[in-house]
Amino acid sequence: MGIKIGVVDTTFARVNMAKYAIEIIEQNIPGVEIIRYTVPGIKDIPVAAKKLIDEYGCEAVITFGWVGPTHLDKLSYIAASIGLIMVQILTNKHIIDVTVHEDEARTEEELLSIAIDRAKKHAVNLVKLITEGREALTPYAGKGLRQGRPDVGPIE
Repeated sequence: MGIKIGVVDTTFARVNMAKYAIEIIEQNIPGVEIIRYTVPGIKDIPVAAKKLIDEYGCEAVITFGWVGPTHLDKLSYIAASIGLIMVQILTNKHIIDVTVHEDEARTEEELLSIAIDRAKKHAVNLVKLITEGREALTPYAGKGLRQGRPDVGPIE
């Protein structure tokens, strides 16, 4: 039986970020089984992630949230983020939270670029954690790596 990876996304998002992540995961984990779960919005993501782990046996989950520009949207993201942290603690499984905030770009083209880059880079992170283990990202610690934007590099 192969590795199962859960993918959660929303209908609220303006970019199909999961599509890009799934491509990366399938290219790098032979025989992986992707189980996708699409929900309306970010506050629905934590329960979907937990169901993918508990009911479908996923080794890890990658989630794709989209946060609108209003204060209420930001509060909803905080609630969803806390929910995802709780699910990780309860299940002892990694959940890679990939979130795009609609107000972090000036144009739709820039927002699209951020979303695709962030989805792909976090999918690579997930692949490394799943296939290489807990120290897979250690060589990159303190390197100023960014998802969605160019890397900024280390200070030292």
